[in-house]
Amino acid sequence: MRVFLGICLGIVLTVGFAFVYDASTSRPSEPTAQTNVEQKPMVNWDVVTRNWQGWSSGVRNTWGKLAEKL
Repeated sequence: MRVFLGICLGIVLTVGFAFVYDASTSRPSEPTAQTNVEQKPMVNWDVVTRNWQGWSSGVRNTWGKLAEKL
């Protein structure tokens, strides 16, 4: 049980810190001539959102099919 809890906590902390890092290093509104390095987000959150929505709708559909059989 401790291993499962540790794995879940690790996943939550990893995603949480990645989100905080991406939120704190947002792109400036106007790029300056002095900085040539473009800061990109660590995670493409649009892809994460699309994949999560696809997975959750699949789970809902499967749960609905199982509930109909009962």
